[in-house]
Amino acid sequence: MAFNSPSPLLSLPGAVAAEGPDEGVAAHYGDLFKEQRALADGTGFVDLSHRGVITVSGEDRLSWLHLLLTQHVSDLPSGRATEALVLSAHGHIEHALSLVDDGSTVWVHTEPGAQESLLAYLESMRFFYRVEIADRTEEFAVVQLPAGSIAEPPEGATVRETAYGRDLFLPRAELRSFAEAYGPPAGVLAHEALRVEAYRPRIGMETDHRTIPHEVGLIGSAVHLDKGCYRGQETVARVQNLGKPPRRLVFLHLDGSEVSVPVHGDAVRLAEDGEEGRKLGFVTTSARHHELGPIALALIKRNVPVDARLIAGPEATAAAQEVVVAP
Repeated sequence: MAFNSPSPLLSLPGAVAAEGPDEGVAAHYGDLFKEQRALADGTGFVDLSHRGVITVSGEDRLSWLHLLLTQHVSDLPSGRATEALVLSAHGHIEHALSLVDDGSTVWVHTEPGAQESLLAYLESMRFFYRVEIADRTEEFAVVQLPAGSIAEPPEGATVRETAYGRDLFLPRAELRSFAEAYGPPAGVLAHEALRVEAYRPRIGMETDHRTIPHEVGLIGSAVHLDKGCYRGQETVARVQNLGKPPRRLVFLHLDGSEVSVPVHGDAVRLAEDGEEGRKLGFVTTSARHHELGPIALALIKRNVPVDARLIAGPEATAAAQEVVVAP
């Protein structure tokens, strides 16, 4: 049964529950922009305890994962964070893994609710390898200290350090005491706004059932081009060497005079064609940023000119694009 227990931090003062894929944690604690500024300044933390947690242990864990994932992990040093994908046979993104090895166990966090299907896939590929795979979501929670934070992680916590912050795997029972010591908390809306600002794609938001890694800029960061075979590698190699992806991720500056902003799934069109024009793509994530105003990521057709004037959503909000993935 899927883990769906809400975070105990939703009882903190000002907490407003998030909806959609982030249900179970706080969207904000009363002041979205203050929370964004705190994270940008390297203070506070984000409750990501709704994310799935899986561990892989055993002496074959890295060599085995190397065969299944898009990333080169066979020689992954202890403590070094990396990202990896599981692709379909046709090269479409199925799972994204944020992982670190602590010397005896690989710790993985993944999108909320995705741990069950990821675990089922991993279990189906165990064969004779000396690995043990476990869903640890009920026992461990993920929190993130932002980039620039000088806070020392709690003793015993597994730490995954990246350019965007430190992910901590904490015993779920310690969430309340962690919040008391490491506050103030910031909600996932602040976290998402900084993610959009940094052009960082999120699986399930910037992707759909046919997304390939090239479209959202994951070649290099999550896909290693010089490793051995894995499921979907043929598509990755073919597009990398012989062609271009059909779509590309873009960053949008949205018209700040509008009351509402486009949301996930809203159509993106050419401004000159108006609201009845051909759909060129869709908004993937939108946010209100403390400095940039309303912003978004979108997935659009590759051949849309980089200087094209765009509109997004039912209000035909003007949108100026910045290139994330080159056409």
